[in-house]
Amino acid sequence: MRAVACWLLLLAAPGYAAASPSFACPPQGWDRAALETLKREEFALADPVRLEALAQGLVFCLGDPDPTLRDGIAYEALSAWMRKGALPAPALRRLSDLLYFRLDGPEGEGYVHPFAALVLAEVARTDRVAAWMSAQERATMVARAVRYETSVRDYRGYDARNGWRHGVAHGADWLMQLSLNPALDDAQLAAIVDAVAAQAVPESGHAYVFGEPERLAAPVLYAARRGFRDEAQWTAWFAGLPARLGDAKLAYRDPAWLARRHDLLAFLQAIYVSADVSDDARLRVLLPGATAALKAMR
Repeated sequence: MRAVACWLLLLAAPGYAAASPSFACPPQGWDRAALETLKREEFALADPVRLEALAQGLVFCLGDPDPTLRDGIAYEALSAWMRKGALPAPALRRLSDLLYFRLDGPEGEGYVHPFAALVLAEVARTDRVAAWMSAQERATMVARAVRYETSVRDYRGYDARNGWRHGVAHGADWLMQLSLNPALDDAQLAAIVDAVAAQAVPESGHAYVFGEPERLAAPVLYAARRGFRDEAQWTAWFAGLPARLGDAKLAYRDPAWLARRHDLLAFLQAIYVSADVSDDARLRVLLPGATAALKAMR
């Protein structure tokens, strides 16, 4: 993680973070008006050196409390450039290191980690579309995505003033892009679906209201579509989910238990409906396990 080491050394320098425009949002050489113009021009930037410099600078806008800068410009620009293939593999490696660095840093107001994860989902997509990562780099990304998703404890979603945080859903998007990658092996897919299980029924008893169960279902559905696990194996996996509701003595008498039931019900229904309407036999192997888990919750 060469880039991370460089950033950490810079951070350690007295007064660097406060003084350096590299950590500022908007980035050095850009103001808000220029960024808004760039957005109107669909983020067209012909100079690859200038584009990469701005891409790295915009990583430091991912934690900005202004949703226009954070979501509407920083995320949208990074996503657009990656989907257009504007960042070659060396630039994507440097971007990944910088995003990992942001994930390892403080949460601040709660925006930076979810948006770093969302941009990393786009990085994962580039490798899925045209492989450029080494096996070790890909394994590192799977491990980082799993660690991120299972560690989320900030369940805030949308705020009318400050926009999205949505940590669980953004992590699920990262896992989804990885689950679609044919280079992943069964052990890596197992780690992904187990990470989903950890957040499908959050221990804290937070009730999802921003579409998280559907986003969490996606990596499971795509893993199944690859032929990962047979019907018996999926049924065994689903059978472990109702136990996450907690003490049966608290059933229907405890708000946290009820919230967990709400979340699991929504997750299982998302799986069930998607599998039931599909003609893909690889998806339909999910139905017996999902059905049994739903019945176990009655």
